[in-house]
Amino acid sequence: MSRLDDIAGCARAGTLYGIGVGPGDVRYLTLRAAGLVCSVDVVAYFAKRGLEGNARGIVTPLIGADRHELRLEYPVTEEVPVADASYQTQIAEFYRRAADSIAAHLREGRSVGLLAEGDPFFYGSFMHMWRRLERDHPVEIVPGVTGMSGCWTRANVPITWGDDILSVLPGTLAEDVLSDRLTRCEAAVIMKVGRNLPKVKRAVASAGLLARALYVERGTMEDQRITPLADCNQERGPYFSMVLIPGQGRAL
Repeated sequence: MSRLDDIAGCARAGTLYGIGVGPGDVRYLTLRAAGLVCSVDVVAYFAKRGLEGNARGIVTPLIGADRHELRLEYPVTEEVPVADASYQTQIAEFYRRAADSIAAHLREGRSVGLLAEGDPFFYGSFMHMWRRLERDHPVEIVPGVTGMSGCWTRANVPITWGDDILSVLPGTLAEDVLSDRLTRCEAAVIMKVGRNLPKVKRAVASAGLLARALYVERGTMEDQRITPLADCNQERGPYFSMVLIPGQGRAL
């Protein structure tokens, strides 16, 4: 047994692991996460059609050529609006089939590590597998460094001071709703920016917060970009993008 195995612990038979793989830099995996990526019988991950899968890309340095992998490919992502009934039907069926595929391995006594970007219980598809499988199979959640934590660290901005309250808002909210929420924020992180970037920028400006807002894309990755949101005029951001609005509480 290696030193890492001794510290991180090995995978148990028939157990599903929700493995948080962090914000993008493989070095930000916890010891437990890295140990399980190397020791589970099956490495499972979600992916968009035709792409590698973000979580799978993060752990590439830890995956050998002979590993058993289970690719779970979304039938739709941005092609259909989330509120569309067709989207809901296709995704629900996809999650059902994905859970069945994982359960088949678990029943055979194999350990399965389902990779999750950031933390498994924070805006993650893993939660849909957890809800379907945790009653019938052993499940362990391995927390990960969230994308927002990686972004504010790389941007070198403390996000909360003193008694600041941090609000995490999805950029998918209607513009007026987002602006209203922001007017009541002391510190904020806006997730799910992507194609909502222009709308998010307008909402931040309307709330009077544009001067201290930062736009971060691919935080912790080699091609990360950090810029004032006021200077960001592109029509959309990549999947890994967010807006940070640091608090201004007690900075002694």
